[in-house]
Amino acid sequence: MALPPGGSTLYTTSGTAMGTGWSARLMLPPGADGAALTLALQRELDEIVAQMSHWEPDSLLSRYNQAPAGSWHALPPHFFDVADYALRVHEDSGGAYDPAGGQLVNLWGFGATRRYDQAGFYAPDAAAIGAALAQRGASQPLLDRATRRLLQPGGALLDFSSVAKGYAVDCMARCLEQRSVRHYVVEAGGELRGAGAKANGEPWWVEIEGVPDADNADAGATQAVVALHGLAIATSGDYRRYFQHGARRAAHTLDPRSGYPVVDGVASVTVLAPTCMAADALSTALTVLGPQDGLAFAEARGIAARFLVRAPGGLLETTSSDWRALLQ
Repeated sequence: MALPPGGSTLYTTSGTAMGTGWSARLMLPPGADGAALTLALQRELDEIVAQMSHWEPDSLLSRYNQAPAGSWHALPPHFFDVADYALRVHEDSGGAYDPAGGQLVNLWGFGATRRYDQAGFYAPDAAAIGAALAQRGASQPLLDRATRRLLQPGGALLDFSSVAKGYAVDCMARCLEQRSVRHYVVEAGGELRGAGAKANGEPWWVEIEGVPDADNADAGATQAVVALHGLAIATSGDYRRYFQHGARRAAHTLDPRSGYPVVDGVASVTVLAPTCMAADALSTALTVLGPQDGLAFAEARGIAARFLVRAPGGLLETTSSDWRALLQ
């Protein structure tokens, strides 16, 4: 493993974007301007928000969602990269992952308005869910990859919340590398990507996210760690945003095939991948697919994944062979 250039110093910076915090730790080469790097990282993240935020009414995503049926939309590079990858995962997962499931997200209170944690919210009934599924089935966004345009078929609602944050982490990494910073770990909202090493030659070690709630008997135990040397890590969990819906936990991860929150017992899925966009989207897809189908999906595609599944008495851990190989 190559060491940072002689005279490099550890530089730490942070900020806010996409409704969460971001941070970067890096070995700053001699003569490099840390403040300028911070500004460059913030500009990169602000551009992603301007294109893909479903919270900002003037974002490109919001304008697409409100556009008339039959309209085509030219996509800038960031938006195209995310839409392209997300639609590929949608197809590959048999619909278990859906970047155009925004109507269901809104119905269940996890969108920008009518939030589950606000007064007056109520869970959707079967008729509303059925109508949303019917609308989604009739409204298929079409991506013309040759011309980099996206068709609004009418009523399609994109929601990139399960992929854009990971993509933002990748953009932070590229931003640093374009400025000759090769040794770093960057993070946004708990999703991370790292490369290179610290001054002493040690890789960037990070703790693998656990399940910090009363259902986890080992919540206070030390979590396993992984070296992010050319790797990214992301976790999808049912403990981040949820509400009690009768006797069940209604978490923010929805099954776009049924229209309901996942009920397969998965507390979390963590994925290690070369890009954080992949880790982010795949952790969601595997959560929806569940511990059996999800593990088979991961094994067939060489995905390094860890499942934590709720069971009487605690959590059961299941890992793919690629996960075990990476952690050896």
